[in-house]
Amino acid sequence: MNQRSLHDLKRVMSQLKAQQQAEEEAAREQAERAKRLKAEQDLFTLSVGKVRPIKAKERVPLPAPAVAPIAAQQHLDNQAALEESLSDDFDVSTLLDTDADLSFAQTGIGSDVLRKLRRGHWSLQGEIDLHGLRSDEARTALSGFLQQALKREWRCVRVVHGKGLGSPGRTPVLKQKVLRWLVQRTEVLAFVQAPANQGGAGALLVLLKGR
Repeated sequence: MNQRSLHDLKRVMSQLKAQQQAEEEAAREQAERAKRLKAEQDLFTLSVGKVRPIKAKERVPLPAPAVAPIAAQQHLDNQAALEESLSDDFDVSTLLDTDADLSFAQTGIGSDVLRKLRRGHWSLQGEIDLHGLRSDEARTALSGFLQQALKREWRCVRVVHGKGLGSPGRTPVLKQKVLRWLVQRTEVLAFVQAPANQGGAGALLVLLKGR
């Protein structure tokens, strides 16, 4: 199998994985809706007490509501659009604070937010490890992860990109790309380099917008 075929196979596997995740997420949401409906029905029954059905000779049967289809293809289309919108050529040099603790904040976000983020003011609610992935695989994985983080209303996450010690010339290629991708996402309010005990130069703590 040549390099191009292997690359195409990995892309297909990545798309299938994204589709499976979308289907699982939709199934979970449907189960949660059913659980909430059952809880509301139980509460109503408890509040009303025992009742007797009205005797009626003529009743109109109502069809059960159809189950909404899982928009897996729409999810994949949205995912592809998100990935294409993230440019590897975006210049972040003027947006990053390149002191000892690499940081970024959107316009209007004060320096106190960066200090709080460094000090662990927001509890970590999730993380993704991109270390060892190819560029296109990492971009797909990061886009999907941020999308799921927004759905789950996570505010603080960790993105592990590695230190690039295994890259040619020991240059952190993936790290630079992750920085470019993150600053282009409107839901990313700020990020800082992780403290030493949480990955140091190989990871970022990212603060996301709340709903």
